[in-house]
Amino acid sequence: MKDCTKFYINGEWVNPVTPKTMDVINPATEEAFATISMGSKADVDKAVSAANEAFKTFSRTTREERIALLEKIIAVYQTRYEDITNAISEEMGAPLWLSKAAQAATGLGHFATALEILKSYEFETDKGATRLVREPVGVCGFITPWNWPVNQIACKVAPALAVGCTMVLKPSEVAPINAHLLAEIFDEAGVPAGVFNLVDGDGLAVGEAMSAHPDIDMMSFTGSTRAGIAVAKASADTVKRVSQELGGKSANIILEDADFNKAVAGGVAGVMNNSGQSCNAPTRMLVPASRHDEAVAIAKATAEGLKVGDPKADDSRLGPVVSDVQFNKIQGLIQQGIDEGTELVTGGTGRPDGLNKGYYVRPTIFANVTNDMTIAREEIFGPVLAIMPYKSEAEAIEIANDTVYGLSGYVFGGDLDNVRNVASQLRTGNVHLNGAGPDFGAPFGGYKQSGNGREWGEFGFEEFLEVKAVMGFAAAD
Repeated sequence: MKDCTKFYINGEWVNPVTPKTMDVINPATEEAFATISMGSKADVDKAVSAANEAFKTFSRTTREERIALLEKIIAVYQTRYEDITNAISEEMGAPLWLSKAAQAATGLGHFATALEILKSYEFETDKGATRLVREPVGVCGFITPWNWPVNQIACKVAPALAVGCTMVLKPSEVAPINAHLLAEIFDEAGVPAGVFNLVDGDGLAVGEAMSAHPDIDMMSFTGSTRAGIAVAKASADTVKRVSQELGGKSANIILEDADFNKAVAGGVAGVMNNSGQSCNAPTRMLVPASRHDEAVAIAKATAEGLKVGDPKADDSRLGPVVSDVQFNKIQGLIQQGIDEGTELVTGGTGRPDGLNKGYYVRPTIFANVTNDMTIAREEIFGPVLAIMPYKSEAEAIEIANDTVYGLSGYVFGGDLDNVRNVASQLRTGNVHLNGAGPDFGAPFGGYKQSGNGREWGEFGFEEFLEVKAVMGFAAAD
């Protein structure tokens, strides 16, 4: 058992104020492999006090000092890359190949992006006699999820460090080990004491204490819409800045002139990747009604060709979902889809054949889904795809936008001008055209109940800056 029962506060590993432990479960074995402590308001107070004191000096560091710090973090991260890869696979079930190629890689990518932006970012600009100064927002509280754990930590921590903020992190208690490794990396890289602080715990005890804390200037939250609303409400009394990256139910519009084999197979892979545990997954596939059956056949063959199994096995495409809670939620929603009369194409309830232990879910595809069905409305967060027929492009756009979410969208088609036209009508923060992948330099975030604010790239960088206008800065002629 890994002992991760200490918190990282003010540059030291310390015991919690009140001892209380929780086991971390490997979802592939259903067995505990590590232990963490569950923090309290008292631990948050200690961490915030350290961050508040450190802000006085860290906020005044030079660009060159912070560039050197990010370069050191990146160098140390690379020496611990395998440890991060293994930890993520063990705590949330990602196959090792995915953990190495994507999960651990995204963390490194965000630090590299923040470094490049920092090198040339203009923190001061002049408007006549007035100087506009962009300054660090202050002490930041970060609450991050388990599905892309290092990615979601790094895309907050990297820009915050780059601009001179200090911070307190509450990682997901379900997958916290990667965060402890990051704390070790920051410590070795020489991040000054108090600049980065880590307190484990749940949302009620630690998350709420952070959100309501008068000495935290900004809360950045990634997770469910329900929990994001709770963070915003708890933050309201202190009028702190709140940035939220929340849920999604993204539509994938496949147009009549698309390469159907490529578009449908790619869409299925986009949903099933990471066992469906991605907030921007293209979980609603919209296809022309005249080609619905063709799309279903391609999707069925693609899904049934995906191997579900041990994350350590080279041929496992999908690992388990993260926990028994998630497993049971997904099973319930699959059953609800069946009960509502949706056409089950492949998959369904229960574990895949030959897997009697672990939170493994069968890759599941429903066809002839209408947008009023539960599986088309709710974020399932598992390997479940709803295929939905449409009669016209206008109807496809209407269906795509008929959701409380607006995180991402996908459009496939042969006529790029038309693809762009369809994309321009989607009410989403991101749109991927013809299979385009993510871009670390582009803003990531959503419309409507998918959140507010943006992460990644320069827009994410600026989330951590306040703008000060200094009038009369330049002498009059």
